[in-house]
Amino acid sequence: MTSRTRFFITASLILGTLMQAMDITIANVALPYMQGSLSASQDEIAWGLTSYLVSSAIMTPPTGFLVNRFGIRRVFLVSIGGFIIASMLCGAADSLMQIVVFRCLQGAFGASLNPLAQTVLFNINPPERQGRAMGSFSMVIMVAPAIGPVIGGLLTSDFSWRAVFYINLPFGALAFIGALFFLPETKSTSHGRLDWLGFGMLSLSIGALQILLDRGTNQDWFSSREIIVETVITGTAFYLFLSHICTTQKPFIRPALFANRSFTAATILVTGAGITSFAALSLQPPFLQGLANEPIVTAGLVMGPRGVGTFVAVLLTGRLIGKVDNRIILLAGLSLSAWAFDMMTGWTQNVSTQTIMVTGLIQGFGTGAIIVPLTTLALSAISPEHRPEASSVFTLARTIGSSLGVSIVNSMFTENVQINHAEIAGAVTAFNRQLAPPHIAAFWSPFTANGRAALDAVITQQAQIISYNDDYKLLMILSLISIPLLFIIGKPKPQPDPSKLAVE
Repeated sequence: MTSRTRFFITASLILGTLMQAMDITIANVALPYMQGSLSASQDEIAWGLTSYLVSSAIMTPPTGFLVNRFGIRRVFLVSIGGFIIASMLCGAADSLMQIVVFRCLQGAFGASLNPLAQTVLFNINPPERQGRAMGSFSMVIMVAPAIGPVIGGLLTSDFSWRAVFYINLPFGALAFIGALFFLPETKSTSHGRLDWLGFGMLSLSIGALQILLDRGTNQDWFSSREIIVETVITGTAFYLFLSHICTTQKPFIRPALFANRSFTAATILVTGAGITSFAALSLQPPFLQGLANEPIVTAGLVMGPRGVGTFVAVLLTGRLIGKVDNRIILLAGLSLSAWAFDMMTGWTQNVSTQTIMVTGLIQGFGTGAIIVPLTTLALSAISPEHRPEASSVFTLARTIGSSLGVSIVNSMFTENVQINHAEIAGAVTAFNRQLAPPHIAAFWSPFTANGRAALDAVITQQAQIISYNDDYKLLMILSLISIPLLFIIGKPKPQPDPSKLAVE
């Protein structure tokens, strides 16, 4: 393969992945505008985010089967084409039901793009270039969600929220044309049927778990019959999935993949990375717009340094792969992420934009330093013929972590706001002497309607600040408890001598 062909293939893959990865967060800052346009509540409009992630998670594992059955080129072209059409439908949606359905279609068609790109990049690059190739790829999948809010804020401010979906057309068209002319087709190696029972049970378990987490707070968790039923469905379906893949001859996901301890540890770690990185991204827009009262464009721009930090980290770690033990790079990345979350636990509504940008820069650098070595460790430990399947499982773990992280921190935030509000309000009574001075009573008098309304607004604001801090503290703890898993990962094997490799 010539370097020119390799370049165009890489560019097509990166454009397709950029489009798919950016759509995870580009609509975040536009949610309040979508909520008003579609007459939806705050809880309902959040399904526009989680439906995309859930459908993407469900449709990621079949990638290996589809590639073996139809070939990489066909699957990639169908995925790109379907994603473009679904994006146009999202932009034209007139109701909440439509936006949820079309976002599900987006996630379903885009699910294969990430594992396909990883597999092709590994296959077209010699071993000594694989670290750099994964660095370029990881830069895209990590920077794209970070710059999504920036682009989303600008498009929503200058045009409308519909533009955040229409922007996919030029990216998708270029990726489609590049793949059509340069991406070689792979031969079909399997004409067997998909393991529908394994696929169905895993899909049912993931879907039920996501609904459980999204609706748990509003339904008062296990005091609700609905939540109990969803919990039973989640556990039963997952148990049947595990039992099935361990006993059938041709399972949906081969348990043998997890016999490799490096792949298993990397998959667990990337799930945690998905939780922390995407949960933080989902918390930032409402914090900036709702609590700090920042305009939508400013909210998007101050999140930009996070993408810059990721970009720099990916470039640096891509060059360090093979020269420095991956576990050292991972330790640095997890430590930086935990440090950034620790700083965020002290944020209030008066936090400066400079502090937000510096913290975002550190957090982005830490995230970039985690994903590159994890991706390299996971795929380099697997033989080439099994990489599509392994890449699908690895991407599935990260996507599930992302969707669960968003649901967990938002559910935790909603519940903690109510608890904190009640605790603070308990100390604000008419007999509290701190409210007696005239200059305070003029605004916060508990004896007047205006004073009580002003007091309630302040109490709500303080309850939200504490709840955001609790969420960031949880993410910090998750980053720290991931560090012991580094001892499970085996020491990387030295790369072959490039001079002894066969020249294509």
